[in-house]
Amino acid sequence: MAPNTDIAAGTASTVGPIGSTSSLPATIRGNIREMRFGLSELSGGLGDLGTFIPIVAALSIVSGMDIAMILIIAGLANIAAGLLFGLPVPVQPMKAIAVVAVADKLLPTEIAAAGLIAGAVMFVLGTSHLIERMEQVIPKAVVRGIQLGVGIKLVLKGFDLVSALPLFGLNSFAVAGSLLLILLVERRIPRFPTALVYLMTGLVIVFLAGNFPLHSLSPGLPDFRLVFPDPYDWWRGLLFGAVPQLPLTILNSVVAVCALSGDLFPGRRVPVRKMSLSVGVMNMVGCWFGGMPMCHGSGGLAGQYRFGARTGGSVVVLGCAKLLLGLFFGGTAAFLLVSFPHSVLGVMLILAGIELARPARDQRALRPFVIMTLTAAGIVVANILAGFLIGIVLSLLWERWKQQT
Repeated sequence: MAPNTDIAAGTASTVGPIGSTSSLPATIRGNIREMRFGLSELSGGLGDLGTFIPIVAALSIVSGMDIAMILIIAGLANIAAGLLFGLPVPVQPMKAIAVVAVADKLLPTEIAAAGLIAGAVMFVLGTSHLIERMEQVIPKAVVRGIQLGVGIKLVLKGFDLVSALPLFGLNSFAVAGSLLLILLVERRIPRFPTALVYLMTGLVIVFLAGNFPLHSLSPGLPDFRLVFPDPYDWWRGLLFGAVPQLPLTILNSVVAVCALSGDLFPGRRVPVRKMSLSVGVMNMVGCWFGGMPMCHGSGGLAGQYRFGARTGGSVVVLGCAKLLLGLFFGGTAAFLLVSFPHSVLGVMLILAGIELARPARDQRALRPFVIMTLTAAGIVVANILAGFLIGIVLSLLWERWKQQT
């Protein structure tokens, strides 16, 4: 199978403040100069909360992780991402690890071990340049299939949240429908802060529903402590967390998100090596302090772009908000995350999924369209690894048939 020249060329031609040829201080200075902090940027920074809020709440309730420390580490990672990339690159929970942690009730030490192992692997892939070689042999149609499949899953998850609601009420199907109607206003008003309106609507619903006790407003510093997994934690973290997570991280949190960055910001495509190193360092540092395993997801980038984010300023402001909330109002954050209405989260997931799937429209020729569609189908029916394998096998078979004819 021939290397993916489109993707390889995109990596080689990366320019601008996030380019690999600039020194780190120069990159950060350039990114700071380009940051904007208007309403659309603030709104865009909230575009990834549809996945962030429910996962963090579940990790806290089921696995006993400290929400305050999760927010502090995630906030610092957001700020670092804004400074290093200069784009609204999101910081998301590692979903496979989170799902296993909630389903099997993993301990915080086991979750930390999973994140540390996954981070170490991504760091090695980045430092050894293996991640670039992996990207070059993945056909563009397979990458588009991953984006399409993950986008469809986000949309379906959003509809699932909304469809389970009552027809009328504070947190209802009617409220979700009304939020979708805001998009008609958005079309008429440039840079309308849609996600900011959604967030405020969610907070109003929480207060009106009486789900926010006043005593939770009391400030207090979190309990800072290091997390030290024992040998059994490392084994369970590897087997149940890192192993199922790594294919998802490589394909969606590095390859697909870098491809999407080039689609949304022409000429400013994030190199896969830089993205892989970022994921590695985030987890190799943050998980020791009680942070959740984190990555950069294509769905999060699509959501933040959809709601107005265009510079690193959006994620820097979001990171500062998470950091302050975690440092001084950990109990408040816990109540808000658990009580946040699904009518709002569902709509945000639907819109993020649509935005993520948009680039798939460029696969119009028969061969790439079929490969993309079946890759996406495998992801929707099973998971990202299954969809990826389907796409790769189809690409190999198609190339072999082409050579024989």
